[in-house]
Amino acid sequence: MTTDHAFHLAEPARLSTNLVFSSPHSGREYPGELVERSRLGLLQLRASEDVLVDALFAAAPDHGAPLIAAKSPRAWLDVNRAPDELDPALIEGVRPRGLNQRVAAGLGVVPRVVSEGAAIYNGKISLVDAQTRIHSVHTPYHDALEGLLMRARDRFGAALLFDCHSMPTEALRAAPRINGKTPQIVLGDRFGAAAARSYIAETKVAFERAGFTVARNAPFAGGYITQRYGKPSRGLHAIQIEIDRGLYLDQARVEPNADFEEIQDLITGVIAELILLGRELDGLAAE
Repeated sequence: MTTDHAFHLAEPARLSTNLVFSSPHSGREYPGELVERSRLGLLQLRASEDVLVDALFAAAPDHGAPLIAAKSPRAWLDVNRAPDELDPALIEGVRPRGLNQRVAAGLGVVPRVVSEGAAIYNGKISLVDAQTRIHSVHTPYHDALEGLLMRARDRFGAALLFDCHSMPTEALRAAPRINGKTPQIVLGDRFGAAAARSYIAETKVAFERAGFTVARNAPFAGGYITQRYGKPSRGLHAIQIEIDRGLYLDQARVEPNADFEEIQDLITGVIAELILLGRELDGLAAE
């Protein structure tokens, strides 16, 4: 385990696959400065956290793939945003730069609100404060993630990133039904732009074989990380995985529910299958 001030990196004893797993929103080391300055309590701040997603995917290194996970919480700095997605409503001295729906909603690289829409601060923060967070968290996280992907591509000819997240159950209320069922897993490949068809198709099958109801690109098609690293023409593929939090979490108390270990075991089985698929599909990745 390598621990940087911005991330944890769990490496396999032997790198044996082109897969890389990332958990950018599971960080839970809340800076005292954030807790003191915020108008919200810690439980409310955690509304934006993909609680224990890193634990759900913790078996990846045992199967030959690295797992990188953010340490800082999303409420402090969102590594799944571009570093220039600065919110003029929150950060002093920042001017509007055209319409950006994420920034307008308060969910820029330094968030103004938690995912439930509650304001984090009473006023603004300085541009220096925002830039310091970006340099100390965002930059090292992406330097490390890019390094893992370049290593995988150099060694195996192509790299496949799984960007792992969780979604509130209520976010699925309006989601399209799959054979009459609400999706439990949403896979995002930016409508085919971020990964080869073979990768997304077999990933969907792997989750379905584990018993999950799986949707593709609705209601989540992939964020900044998927867009930045999903470049199939360059041998880089990215798929965002969203898991219904209600499957494994008491969402009100932000604690594992009685099914946590069962869901973790199912995800471990999916990882094992994806590892095999990654090896088998290397030759097809450029399709």
